[in-house]
Amino acid sequence: MSAKQSVVVDVVSDVICPWCFVGQKRLDSAAAALPDIDVDIRWRPYQLDPTIPAGGKDRRRYMIDKFGSEERIQQIHQRLERLGVDEGIKFAFDAIKVTANTLDAHRVIRWAGAADPEVQNRLVRRLFQLNFEEGADIGNHEVLIAAAREAGMDAAVVETLLPTDADADAVRAEIATASRMGISGVPCFLLEGKYAVMGAQDPEALADAIRQVAAAKARGELETS
Repeated sequence: MSAKQSVVVDVVSDVICPWCFVGQKRLDSAAAALPDIDVDIRWRPYQLDPTIPAGGKDRRRYMIDKFGSEERIQQIHQRLERLGVDEGIKFAFDAIKVTANTLDAHRVIRWAGAADPEVQNRLVRRLFQLNFEEGADIGNHEVLIAAAREAGMDAAVVETLLPTDADADAVRAEIATASRMGISGVPCFLLEGKYAVMGAQDPEALADAIRQVAAAKARGELETS
């Protein structure tokens, strides 16, 4: 039997982005539908709003400022709640009191990726759950340390590094690179660093794109010149 083909999927996302949570679930479904392809998922940083202060902002006030009215916010939440049911997400928007600055969360995600891709995957999933299903403040260092521990990271190392500026510039540089590539919204799925799928596409669309890239890779069409 021939070895399974592998496809690297770099997911540019922000853990306070509800569509990124939907996208994570749909990517998992797409990968599960491709047993003959090894889908190597890696998480890349993006900040929907880097101007949020380090301590975060009151979420209700933030949403009103952004969308203009409670009615508009309710419409957005209701649509996401309906989609969430299909993806196994129990959005609890009323429980979210703080809109976090996610720079520190992205730093921890970066460290998790350096440790092991599966650790990084577990961490990202846990951060989505904490923010959207449990209403936790994922800018809070204690929350991040606990999530890191649950994901299998060395929590003592995370606790030591978080109060410093370690890798803050590296995360900002990655975000700047994404912007230069033309990424202005998330989630964005980069397949083998060459093809981009924008938005929280249905699992079937993601699976089809991954399948096509795997086939092109098998034919040697993705080799760099």
